[in-house]
Amino acid sequence: MKLSLALLSVLGTAAAFAPAAPTRTSSSLRMVKHLEPQTGQSQLDHAVIDRFSALPYPQDKVLAEYVWVDAKGECRSKTRTLPVARTEAVDKLPRWNFDGSSTDQAPGDDSEVILRPCRIFKDPFRPRDDGVDNILVMCDCYTPAGEPIPSNHRAIAAKAFEGKDDEEVWFGLEQEFTLFNLDQRTPLGWPKNGVPNRPQGPYYCSAGPENSYGRAITDSMYRACLYAGLEISGTNGEVMPGQQEYQIGPCVGIDAGDQLQMSRYILQRVCEEFQVYCTLHPKPIVEGDWNGAGMHTNVSTKSMREPGGLEIIKQAIYKLGAKHQEHIAVYGEGNELRLTGKFETASIDDFSFGVANRGASVRIGRDTEAEGCGYFEDRRPSSNADPYLVTGKIMSTIMEDVEVEEIKALDRAEA
Repeated sequence: MKLSLALLSVLGTAAAFAPAAPTRTSSSLRMVKHLEPQTGQSQLDHAVIDRFSALPYPQDKVLAEYVWVDAKGECRSKTRTLPVARTEAVDKLPRWNFDGSSTDQAPGDDSEVILRPCRIFKDPFRPRDDGVDNILVMCDCYTPAGEPIPSNHRAIAAKAFEGKDDEEVWFGLEQEFTLFNLDQRTPLGWPKNGVPNRPQGPYYCSAGPENSYGRAITDSMYRACLYAGLEISGTNGEVMPGQQEYQIGPCVGIDAGDQLQMSRYILQRVCEEFQVYCTLHPKPIVEGDWNGAGMHTNVSTKSMREPGGLEIIKQAIYKLGAKHQEHIAVYGEGNELRLTGKFETASIDDFSFGVANRGASVRIGRDTEAEGCGYFEDRRPSSNADPYLVTGKIMSTIMEDVEVEEIKALDRAEA
């Protein structure tokens, strides 16, 4: 009874503050939906948004979205207006700054962090048809004195690649991710507070409403990346329902990290439009027999692609094995939940390699074995791994002039 009286009291108070019904309502306001109580996100009719999107841009100005990586490895961004002439090359772009105390990248009493533009891409979220492009700008972060801040992993990778242009190292990064409803608990295609009624198997590279969840999101991200000028080479549905993958590359050197980070930003923006939560956690579902998510990293130097390159590949793999734990340390957080020796992974404690073996730490493809040259795939990096740290660490390890012990390949029967 007390609860009922209290509820009536609240309702009565709310009614007292309710405005009188208007006699006229503008067409724009009628198109705006109420706040969704489940998500707290305002749902605007796109007809309203399109009214403003249709306004032309001044032809002498460009919107530049500066994107950087925060202390947690997530992308942040903000926009500024620039004259067209300042956006024709990355070295013409001005540096900028942000409040690093709000991103855990600087203390409050000395919070200014400098953004240094590194790479320009077309902005797929603000297209225009006047022959001028709005842009996305990939940046790294520095102190006002010019020193890289601790979370600037791009600077670490740049040192690993410095002076090694002749190696023409190619990277192909396979980014897996998992899509959830906005409750951040229920993957797309899963029943609320339950699990799918079928085990893994039918969802990988699948078609049909009973198998494929999130195709529209991945396809939208794919097209946005192509528009932006990224070297995105493909997409596919993954083994766990609600899990997807796309591939960036081949890219040369530091550009692999720049492009992968920008693709993550584009992915998050697309998910924002669809009001879907995207996680890069390597094992978002720990109960049950479900695959984790990785960022398999394919590597090929110029000498690996030439005749006799297979032996160069094996020598590189032996070097990786000798520094297994050093690599694991920078291959992503939560990776111990994924690298268990099950679900197409090797154990996090042991290093192995094999031909066509997806249960190995490093895989050599059948085509590479047959042709005697090509590339190898490091399957250890997790889906949330920093691509700068991964590619830079691989580069520094395989370029070392050291003698290491040979590692026996896993039996082909295990492939």
